[in-house]
Amino acid sequence: MKFGIIGNVGKPGLSDAVNVLLTNLERSSLEYVVDEKVAHLLAKDGRKLSASQIGTEEECVSDVDVVAAFGGDGTILAAARKVGSRGVPILGVNLGKLGFLAELGPEGLHQQIVDIINKRYVIEERLVLEATSPSLPGKTLHAVNDIVVDKSRSSRVIDLEAYIDNAFAVTFRADGLIVSTPTGSTAYALSNGGPIVTPTSSVIGITPISPHTLSGRPLIVPDTSVIRIIAQAESEEVLISADGQEESVSKPPVEVLIRKANYRLRLVKRVDRTYFDVLRAKLLWGKDPRSEM
Repeated sequence: MKFGIIGNVGKPGLSDAVNVLLTNLERSSLEYVVDEKVAHLLAKDGRKLSASQIGTEEECVSDVDVVAAFGGDGTILAAARKVGSRGVPILGVNLGKLGFLAELGPEGLHQQIVDIINKRYVIEERLVLEATSPSLPGKTLHAVNDIVVDKSRSSRVIDLEAYIDNAFAVTFRADGLIVSTPTGSTAYALSNGGPIVTPTSSVIGITPISPHTLSGRPLIVPDTSVIRIIAQAESEEVLISADGQEESVSKPPVEVLIRKANYRLRLVKRVDRTYFDVLRAKLLWGKDPRSEM
């Protein structure tokens, strides 16, 4: 088993966390390649790696068995974009605040990594969305969380016609529209009133951003659906973004076609923790503040 190791060098504790992983990999005689930016940080903290153990980000997601991504969910989303359709599983190590995608935390990191190395884990597959648009000729956006179509920098509302499998569904008058995977249901969609969806569900969520009518409610459709959005904006720009990391600005009207991609994200998951454990820990799900009084 060979690990590719990438991370957000701006996160406190990155060097210590990576060192825990490297120490355990070396004890188990497992190979690894560390992103050159992370290796530079390790060298400043006294850990020197050989030339064969250092590579570019591309090399860290190619010809490896597992990609270990250290940081927050943004780091893991970026890693997923780099892995793309290669199918390499991603192990997320959370150095951020919330961390829905990251499987390991700073607490008990040594034992958690030992379990992973000893193959006490499962691979969980997650839906990935793809978006195309005549406004983006030859370009396809991919998203693990969501594709968002909104009014860019304007203060004016936007009309978004939604078609499901070529059948007209509804026109949302809102600040924008979020088309999310089950994984992304606890991201931007949740803050706009969308439902929590268990991550292995075969559905796609459609959630308006600050709808201007009380009847503008979220919609759940099968993941076999092809969603077409036509944005008619009074503003001069419409923004299309994927996971908040890739984006493009176009002049309205803008048409976007969204469907599930032909590959899935593969995440390394611990066997001793469920999705509901994560919800209770991260969202204080079901917690009654009166019980603390």
